[in-house]
Amino acid sequence: MSKTKKIISLVRQGYVWLKGFLNTIAMYRLVVYVLIGLLVVGFTYSLFGSLGLAPFTPINFLISCAVILGASWLTNKIFAKVFEAPTNTESVYITALILMCIVTPPSQGTFLQYFSLAVWASVWAMASKYIFAVGKKHIFNPAAIALVITWLTIHQSASWWIGRGDMLPFAAIGGLLIVMKIRRFDMVLTFMVSALVSIGTIALISGADPIFALSTTFTDTAFVFFGTIMLTEPLTTPPTKRLQIIYAILVGFLFAPNLHIGSVYSTPELALVLGNIFSYLVSPKRKYVLALKDRVQLANNTFEYVFAGAGNIRFRPGQYMEWLLPHAHVDSRGNRRYFTLSSSPTENELRIGVRQYDQSSSFKKYLHDMPIGTPIIAAQLAGDFVLPKDTTKKLVFIAGGIGITPFRSMIQYLLDTGEKRNITLLYVNKDKEDVAYQDVFDRAHAKLGVKTIYLFSNPKEVPEGSFRRGRITDELLKEVVPDYQESTFYISGPDAMVSDIKSHLKTISVRSRQIKTDYFPGLV
Repeated sequence: MSKTKKIISLVRQGYVWLKGFLNTIAMYRLVVYVLIGLLVVGFTYSLFGSLGLAPFTPINFLISCAVILGASWLTNKIFAKVFEAPTNTESVYITALILMCIVTPPSQGTFLQYFSLAVWASVWAMASKYIFAVGKKHIFNPAAIALVITWLTIHQSASWWIGRGDMLPFAAIGGLLIVMKIRRFDMVLTFMVSALVSIGTIALISGADPIFALSTTFTDTAFVFFGTIMLTEPLTTPPTKRLQIIYAILVGFLFAPNLHIGSVYSTPELALVLGNIFSYLVSPKRKYVLALKDRVQLANNTFEYVFAGAGNIRFRPGQYMEWLLPHAHVDSRGNRRYFTLSSSPTENELRIGVRQYDQSSSFKKYLHDMPIGTPIIAAQLAGDFVLPKDTTKKLVFIAGGIGITPFRSMIQYLLDTGEKRNITLLYVNKDKEDVAYQDVFDRAHAKLGVKTIYLFSNPKEVPEGSFRRGRITDELLKEVVPDYQESTFYISGPDAMVSDIKSHLKTISVRSRQIKTDYFPGLV
């Protein structure tokens, strides 16, 4: 093997390892870790006075962190009690850490100005989650709206010190980890291109040097930090990929610092707040407080949790929601999860299918053990993994393990509405004991002609009928789906399985636009 091939192989192995590692960390917890890491770097720079800002000492850096964290925590505690709302500790920490990264610590002669800015911004960041909320769902990125309000009321704004050149490599690495986790590369890249086009165009129109304007965007602004960490906040971004691209274009255009109307100039926080308004207008508006109604064992270590109170939730089969479950002794994977809805919009309850493990997270353990009637909060309905509008399209559903849940939602919907589609379902498990929702797929075969094939990688025995031993291969796909080049493939399951099947499909010349994969942020 040549040296180049060895390097490429090592890079690929490293990438695979990194993806696997990121999948063990909840999204919000990863953001906390990244922000803390950036602050540690900033503190280290302060020790040597090399951050390139007005000088502040390590003690003042720590004072800044303590002031913002204390003001944020206390304000959130008060508002949570007044509004009788559950507190999400991670959310408080993330907002406070972001403010620490963009509000410059005090230096000699600036303490009074610093405290008014830091405390006022912290108070509004927490308060905005309760005041600017509709249906218990906040509208604005808390840090961004806080800085806009601070600018409007006391005429002070943040320096965004995290965007200085010394911090750029670390902000880029941390931001890349977050974007890899939530898989929003398309949205982030769209924002960056839009912002650079806007900045370059304005520079040309105003007679400035566009090369200088573009280069300083990277070295002297919070461009990378903003685009990878703040823009991507799931709760204030639109629910579908198309809308996310429009959102990124809008915020990118507004990001240009020389863009202005009269004496009002654009800032990163103002651009994000205006983008949040667009996102609110095109997104689901509510959080829902549901109650556990039942839990049903579907298969080996697989359970369905049924929640009452969902009669007015409108969604498309295959979409997902964020689930918040406050509980004691939260582990490193946090108290929020994203689960695909296994229920159909035609059903009165919301259902989620969950695989439990011996080393399940504290979230999953509490979900499984909590008493009937326990409340849980569901919000942020989103997802593009839905049935196509064209009912004549030939569809191939490929599921691995608990990745079957979106297909249960879709097929139950078709059963309830009587709508027929040309569907082949390939369902991969280790053994027959792991199969979930077989009753639904049997009825769909009888009533709608849905063809289902069960594949077992490590079976004790293989029953007759539509059960087979083995894995998905090129030959199997050609055999089971002879018209595969005319079909649209939906794949849902573990990352490794999804990547493997996509490789098989590309080998047999299935085009990328014919392949849809299920993914939602925060997967652990």
